[in-house]
Amino acid sequence: MAKVLIVYQSKSGNTEKMAKMIGEAVEGEGLHVEIKIAKDTTPEDMRAADGIIVGSPTYYGVMGGELKYLFDRSVAVHGKLDGKVGGAFATAAVSGFETTIRGIHDAMLIHGMVIQGDPSGNHYGPVSIGEPEGPERESCRRFGERFAQLVMLGCGTK
Repeated sequence: MAKVLIVYQSKSGNTEKMAKMIGEAVEGEGLHVEIKIAKDTTPEDMRAADGIIVGSPTYYGVMGGELKYLFDRSVAVHGKLDGKVGGAFATAAVSGFETTIRGIHDAMLIHGMVIQGDPSGNHYGPVSIGEPEGPERESCRRFGERFAQLVMLGCGTK
């Protein structure tokens, strides 16, 4: 069974809520999901997954420090994440979420990961300004389902 790792950093709890919403959607497609906070995640955890989703609050338009530190340490598995599916989501108080997601995507692309955009809604990944509720829940569901489908294609299970 394909495995998806969802890694997040959350101070207010909003990013954690989105991680769980996305995780439910991925599990609903039949994949195994592991949800971990960034400070408890290792580069080897990333290597063991078929797909990796990273969620961050927005700090001045960039990912949180705990996630940046994880990506800095991921040099230990450089070349070993090649071809894995990647995705990102973000929360913000006001704005900056697109650059936060793009920064996460940049790190994933340097690892050779595969990222899928979305022609409708949030093109780069789900976002929430404040607490994730109605439309954010739907965005997380759609993202999780599409992500799971891409992982299954990559693993040859679809």
